[in-house]
Amino acid sequence: MRPFFPALILSIILFSCNEEHVLVFSDKSETYNDNANIEINFPYAEGKSARAKTINYIIENHIANMLTFSKEPEDSLDLSQAVTEFDNEYKRFKEDIAESALVWEAIFDAEVIYQSQEVITLAINGYLNTGGAHGNMNITLYNFDESGKVLEVDDIIKDHDAFTNFVKPYFETAIREKDNDEQISDYFFGDPFHLPANIGINEDGVLMLYNVYEIGSYAQGLTEFTIPFEDVEKFLRFH
Repeated sequence: MRPFFPALILSIILFSCNEEHVLVFSDKSETYNDNANIEINFPYAEGKSARAKTINYIIENHIANMLTFSKEPEDSLDLSQAVTEFDNEYKRFKEDIAESALVWEAIFDAEVIYQSQEVITLAINGYLNTGGAHGNMNITLYNFDESGKVLEVDDIIKDHDAFTNFVKPYFETAIREKDNDEQISDYFFGDPFHLPANIGINEDGVLMLYNVYEIGSYAQGLTEFTIPFEDVEKFLRFH
Protein backbone atom coordinates (compact mmCIF):
# COMPACT_ATOMS: atom_id res chain seq x y z
CA MET A 1 0.00 0.00 0.00
CA ARG A 2 1.31 3.42 -0.89
CA PRO A 3 2.44 5.32 2.25
CA PHE A 4 0.47 8.47 2.97
CA PHE A 5 2.81 10.10 5.48
CA PRO A 6 4.80 12.27 3.02
CA ALA A 7 1.58 13.78 1.63
CA LEU A 8 0.32 14.39 5.15
CA ILE A 9 3.59 16.05 6.16
CA LEU A 10 3.51 18.19 3.00
CA SER A 11 -0.04 19.30 3.81
CA ILE A 12 1.00 20.26 7.33
CA ILE A 13 3.96 22.24 6.00
CA LEU A 14 1.83 24.09 3.46
CA PHE A 15 -0.81 24.82 6.08
CA SER A 16 1.87 26.13 8.44
CA CYS A 17 3.32 28.35 5.73
CA ASN A 18 -0.10 29.81 4.97
CA GLU A 19 -0.72 30.37 8.66
CA GLU A 20 2.49 32.41 8.89
CA HIS A 21 1.07 34.86 6.35
CA VAL A 22 -2.18 35.39 8.23
CA LEU A 23 -1.99 37.62 11.29
CA VAL A 24 -4.67 37.43 13.94
CA PHE A 25 -5.59 40.70 15.60
CA SER A 26 -7.31 41.23 18.92
CA ASP A 27 -8.85 44.47 20.16
CA LYS A 28 -6.84 46.40 22.72
CA SER A 29 -8.52 49.27 24.56
CA GLU A 30 -7.38 51.60 27.32
CA THR A 31 -9.20 54.55 28.91
CA TYR A 32 -7.66 57.13 31.24
CA ASN A 33 -9.74 59.89 32.79
CA ASP A 34 -8.10 60.84 36.09
CA ASN A 35 -7.28 64.24 34.63
CA ALA A 36 -7.30 64.48 30.85
CA ASN A 37 -9.58 62.15 28.86
CA ILE A 38 -7.53 59.63 26.92
CA GLU A 39 -9.01 56.74 24.93
CA ILE A 40 -6.88 54.32 22.94
CA ASN A 41 -8.34 51.53 20.81
CA PHE A 42 -6.26 49.57 18.34
CA PRO A 43 -5.84 46.09 16.83
CA TYR A 44 -3.05 44.14 18.52
CA ALA A 45 -1.22 41.63 16.32
CA GLU A 46 -1.01 38.28 18.10
CA GLY A 47 2.02 36.01 18.00
CA LYS A 48 5.77 36.39 18.20
CA SER A 49 6.60 36.88 14.54
CA ALA A 50 8.75 39.81 13.47
CA ARG A 51 5.83 41.16 11.47
CA ALA A 52 3.48 41.12 14.47
CA LYS A 53 6.06 42.82 16.68
CA THR A 54 6.79 45.48 14.05
CA ILE A 55 3.12 46.30 13.47
CA ASN A 56 2.41 46.60 17.20
CA TYR A 57 5.49 48.78 17.64
CA ILE A 58 4.51 51.09 14.77
CA ILE A 59 0.98 51.59 16.11
CA GLU A 60 2.06 52.28 19.69
CA ASN A 61 4.92 54.53 18.64
CA HIS A 62 2.64 56.52 16.34
CA ILE A 63 0.10 57.13 19.11
CA ALA A 64 2.88 57.97 21.58
CA ASN A 65 4.26 60.60 19.19
CA MET A 66 0.84 62.19 18.77
CA LEU A 67 0.53 62.46 22.56
CA THR A 68 3.80 64.33 22.90
CA PHE A 69 4.46 67.95 22.02
CA SER A 70 7.82 67.46 20.32
CA LYS A 71 8.10 68.85 16.81
CA GLU A 72 10.02 65.92 15.39
CA PRO A 73 8.71 62.33 15.70
CA GLU A 74 10.84 59.92 17.70
CA ASP A 75 11.34 56.23 16.97
CA SER A 76 11.44 54.82 20.48
CA LEU A 77 8.70 56.46 22.53
CA ASP A 78 6.97 54.36 25.17
CA LEU A 79 3.18 54.59 24.94
CA SER A 80 2.47 54.38 28.66
CA GLN A 81 5.07 57.07 29.34
CA ALA A 82 3.56 59.28 26.62
CA VAL A 83 0.12 58.91 28.24
CA THR A 84 1.56 59.98 31.58
CA GLU A 85 3.35 62.97 30.05
CA PHE A 86 0.19 64.12 28.23
CA ASP A 87 -1.75 63.91 31.49
CA ASN A 88 0.98 65.82 33.33
CA GLU A 89 0.95 68.54 30.66
CA TYR A 90 -2.78 68.96 31.20
CA LYS A 91 -2.30 69.21 34.98
CA ARG A 92 0.29 71.96 34.46
CA PHE A 93 -2.15 73.71 32.13
CA LYS A 94 -4.84 73.62 34.84
CA GLU A 95 -2.40 74.95 37.42
CA ASP A 96 -1.64 77.91 35.16
CA ILE A 97 -5.23 78.54 34.04
CA ALA A 98 -7.37 77.18 36.85
CA GLU A 99 -10.49 78.98 35.67
CA SER A 100 -10.50 77.12 32.33
CA ALA A 101 -13.29 74.55 32.00
CA LEU A 102 -11.51 72.83 29.11
CA VAL A 103 -10.69 69.16 29.62
CA TRP A 104 -8.02 67.94 27.24
CA GLU A 105 -9.00 65.00 25.05
CA ALA A 106 -6.96 62.45 23.14
CA ILE A 107 -8.88 59.77 21.29
CA PHE A 108 -7.30 57.14 19.05
CA ASP A 109 -9.09 54.50 17.01
CA ALA A 110 -7.14 52.19 14.74
CA GLU A 111 -8.35 49.36 12.54
CA VAL A 112 -7.15 46.89 9.94
CA ILE A 113 -8.83 47.96 6.71
CA TYR A 114 -7.16 45.40 4.43
CA GLN A 115 -5.26 42.15 4.85
CA SER A 116 -3.83 39.76 2.29
CA GLN A 117 -0.71 37.62 2.11
CA GLU A 118 1.13 40.53 0.51
CA VAL A 119 -0.21 43.66 2.20
CA ILE A 120 -1.76 44.70 5.50
CA THR A 121 -3.16 48.23 5.71
CA LEU A 122 -3.93 49.94 9.00
CA ALA A 123 -5.75 53.21 9.54
CA ILE A 124 -5.04 55.18 12.73
CA ASN A 125 -7.50 57.97 13.50
CA GLY A 126 -6.22 60.41 16.10
CA TYR A 127 -8.16 63.29 17.64
CA LEU A 128 -6.60 65.81 20.01
CA ASN A 129 -8.25 68.75 21.73
CA THR A 130 -5.91 70.83 23.88
CA GLY A 131 -7.58 74.17 23.29
CA GLY A 132 -8.27 76.43 20.35
CA ALA A 133 -11.37 76.84 18.23
CA HIS A 134 -11.66 73.11 17.60
CA GLY A 135 -9.85 69.83 18.05
CA ASN A 136 -7.47 68.39 15.48
CA MET A 137 -8.12 65.11 13.71
CA ASN A 138 -5.54 63.22 11.68
CA ILE A 139 -5.82 59.86 9.92
CA THR A 140 -2.65 57.96 9.05
CA LEU A 141 -2.48 54.90 6.81
CA TYR A 142 0.27 52.33 7.22
CA ASN A 143 0.92 49.59 4.68
CA PHE A 144 3.02 46.56 5.66
CA ASP A 145 4.44 43.77 3.51
CA GLU A 146 4.66 40.10 4.53
CA SER A 147 7.83 40.76 6.57
CA GLY A 148 6.36 43.72 8.48
CA LYS A 149 8.26 46.37 6.53
CA VAL A 150 6.39 49.67 6.15
CA LEU A 151 5.70 50.19 2.46
CA GLU A 152 6.19 53.58 0.87
CA VAL A 153 3.98 54.76 -1.99
CA ASP A 154 6.52 53.72 -4.61
CA ASP A 155 6.59 50.21 -3.09
CA ILE A 156 2.88 49.91 -3.93
CA ILE A 157 2.48 52.03 -7.06
CA LYS A 158 4.42 51.96 -10.33
CA ASP A 159 5.16 55.06 -12.44
CA HIS A 160 4.54 57.83 -9.92
CA ASP A 161 4.06 60.61 -12.49
CA ALA A 162 1.63 58.64 -14.66
CA PHE A 163 -0.28 57.55 -11.57
CA THR A 164 -0.59 61.16 -10.40
CA ASN A 165 -2.18 62.14 -13.71
CA PHE A 166 -4.42 59.08 -13.52
CA VAL A 167 -5.69 60.00 -10.03
CA LYS A 168 -6.54 63.64 -10.80
CA PRO A 169 -9.98 62.98 -12.42
CA TYR A 170 -10.96 60.80 -9.44
CA PHE A 171 -10.07 63.67 -7.13
CA GLU A 172 -12.20 66.07 -9.19
CA THR A 173 -15.13 63.66 -8.96
CA ALA A 174 -14.68 63.40 -5.18
CA ILE A 175 -14.77 67.19 -4.90
CA ARG A 176 -17.97 67.39 -6.95
CA GLU A 177 -19.56 64.73 -4.75
CA LYS A 178 -18.98 66.91 -1.69
CA ASP A 179 -22.00 68.82 -2.97
CA ASN A 180 -20.42 72.27 -3.06
CA ASP A 181 -19.33 74.73 -5.69
CA GLU A 182 -15.60 74.27 -5.22
CA GLN A 183 -13.19 73.43 -8.00
CA ILE A 184 -9.77 71.79 -7.95
CA SER A 185 -8.28 75.31 -8.09
CA ASP A 186 -9.74 75.93 -4.61
CA TYR A 187 -7.37 73.28 -3.24
CA PHE A 188 -3.59 72.78 -2.96
CA PHE A 189 -2.93 76.40 -1.94
CA GLY A 190 -2.02 77.39 -5.49
CA ASP A 191 0.32 74.42 -6.02
CA PRO A 192 -0.21 71.81 -8.77
CA PHE A 193 -2.28 68.71 -8.04
CA HIS A 194 -0.34 66.08 -6.09
CA LEU A 195 -0.96 62.75 -4.43
CA PRO A 196 -1.97 62.62 -0.76
CA ALA A 197 0.46 61.81 2.02
CA ASN A 198 -1.70 58.79 2.87
CA ILE A 199 -2.37 56.08 0.30
CA GLY A 200 -3.55 52.63 1.33
CA ILE A 201 -5.47 49.56 0.31
CA ASN A 202 -9.01 48.69 1.33
CA GLU A 203 -11.40 45.96 0.26
CA ASP A 204 -12.55 47.92 -2.79
CA GLY A 205 -9.30 49.29 -4.15
CA VAL A 206 -6.68 51.96 -3.52
CA LEU A 207 -7.68 54.50 -0.87
CA MET A 208 -6.55 58.10 -1.34
CA LEU A 209 -6.82 60.26 1.77
CA TYR A 210 -6.07 63.96 2.19
CA ASN A 211 -6.18 65.08 5.82
CA VAL A 212 -7.65 68.37 7.03
CA TYR A 213 -5.27 71.26 6.20
CA GLU A 214 -3.24 69.07 3.81
CA ILE A 215 -4.71 70.67 0.68
CA GLY A 216 -7.35 73.06 2.01
CA SER A 217 -8.82 74.88 4.95
CA TYR A 218 -10.44 73.34 8.01
CA ALA A 219 -13.85 74.10 6.50
CA GLN A 220 -12.99 72.08 3.39
CA GLY A 221 -12.40 69.11 5.64
CA LEU A 222 -10.99 65.72 4.85
CA THR A 223 -11.06 64.42 1.28
CA GLU A 224 -11.00 60.69 0.60
CA PHE A 225 -11.94 58.40 -2.26
CA THR A 226 -11.24 54.87 -3.42
CA ILE A 227 -10.11 53.89 -6.91
CA PRO A 228 -11.44 50.39 -7.74
CA PHE A 229 -8.91 47.60 -8.21
CA GLU A 230 -10.05 46.97 -11.78
CA ASP A 231 -9.25 50.59 -12.67
CA VAL A 232 -5.91 50.87 -10.88
CA GLU A 233 -4.54 47.36 -11.37
CA LYS A 234 -2.01 48.38 -14.03
CA PHE A 235 -0.25 50.62 -11.52
CA LEU A 236 -0.05 48.12 -8.64
CA ARG A 237 3.13 46.27 -7.80
CA PHE A 238 1.15 43.34 -6.39
CA HIS A 239 -1.90 41.36 -7.52
